[in-house]
Amino acid sequence: MKRMRIIAFTLMILFGLSLTLIPTAADEGGDGKLVYYIPVEQAVERGLLAFLQRSVDTALEEGADQIVFEVDTPGGFVDAAGQIANLIKGIPIPTTAYVVGEAMSAGAFISLNADQIVMVPGSAMGAAQVIDGSGTAADDKAHSAWLATMKEAAELNGRDPIYALAMADPEIDLPEYRAQEGYLLTLTASEAYEVGYAEAIARDRSELLEFLGLENAEEREMEVSFAEQIARFVTHPVVIPILLSIGSMGLVLELYSPGFGIPGIMGATALFLYFFGHMVAGFAGMETFILFGVGVILLLIEILVPGFGIFGIIGIGAIIGSMVLASYSTANILISLLIAAVLTIIMSVLFFKYVGYRGPLKKVILTDSIKTEEGYVSNVTRQDMVGKEGEALTVLRPSGTAIFGNERLDVVSEGGYIGQGRKVKIVATAGSRIVVREVNEN
Repeated sequence: MKRMRIIAFTLMILFGLSLTLIPTAADEGGDGKLVYYIPVEQAVERGLLAFLQRSVDTALEEGADQIVFEVDTPGGFVDAAGQIANLIKGIPIPTTAYVVGEAMSAGAFISLNADQIVMVPGSAMGAAQVIDGSGTAADDKAHSAWLATMKEAAELNGRDPIYALAMADPEIDLPEYRAQEGYLLTLTASEAYEVGYAEAIARDRSELLEFLGLENAEEREMEVSFAEQIARFVTHPVVIPILLSIGSMGLVLELYSPGFGIPGIMGATALFLYFFGHMVAGFAGMETFILFGVGVILLLIEILVPGFGIFGIIGIGAIIGSMVLASYSTANILISLLIAAVLTIIMSVLFFKYVGYRGPLKKVILTDSIKTEEGYVSNVTRQDMVGKEGEALTVLRPSGTAIFGNERLDVVSEGGYIGQGRKVKIVATAGSRIVVREVNEN
């Protein structure tokens, strides 16, 4: 009886192990297919590119059969959109752009590079004109290049390029799809389906999977990590000059105030966020942190130890070099540094003028002055000599020597020539300076 219990107990253990080791239908994702959802949200910039690259790599490593890009973006920067498009075109498995909100400007271009486009009812796609930094349409050269890029993206999957060109050029006449002449083309979900720019309209993911023929597929979703959210924010071209300005002004203000307080913390945090964000986005490595640290150390050496400016110049060069190396665009970082420098100089002048200097360098800089009112006298002023008369021992042109009684003094005339032996009179004294005037003997 005891042996039977042992055998039964052993069989129960083996049965339990078999349940954990044998894959179930849920574990296999039904038919064994795997779909990855990757969000394309907010502005299109380099931080988004880094996130998409990581997401695509993860999906491919885990054996995804389909990648769905859920698009909801107002657009962004052309250079980042171009690299994202190249990333999508290079994916070896089927890709779908699922427009769940709006795919405007760079978002429309990215969607056109996917194998197919599916849109949610009420979503829209279009308005893809190139805009420069001032908010106006780009010049003819950039506009022409962008039109060629949009046309190529449309033709990639057999779409009529006229609609893509109309999204980027308001002069292309498509009155049936424009609310008003001269406007950029924006297609609704139904219009995009009608002209062949959307292969289907799906209300939700279940309808999308039904269209894709992956009803029983396992679904996984990529999420933007907190570090990537920070990276996307701080690598935005508009945020970069703000960060650098806060960083430089904070550190300069710290030099103007005693101890280490809020300005120094703000400055150090802003600079850390700049390097951290660019490192997470894949633009910078630890070498940029090291180079920046070397620059700061050299500046401190220049402040505390006289070095004829050599340490200071090298330190500033190292700091600027580290920021350029960490940036994805040399032109952008140089403009940002220029803006930060101008704002910091203006702030420093105003702060020094209206607040004064009370920083840590006050301990190593002599700012005291010696005043006569406090009893300090460098030269005794001979007020008692004023009015006395004497004789010029030398020619005064205007300086020379005169004798007053038994005392020889170095004197200076009021400006005119006085000959040797002429009578002179002391009219003013100031320290060691004695001013004389010729006495008319008539």
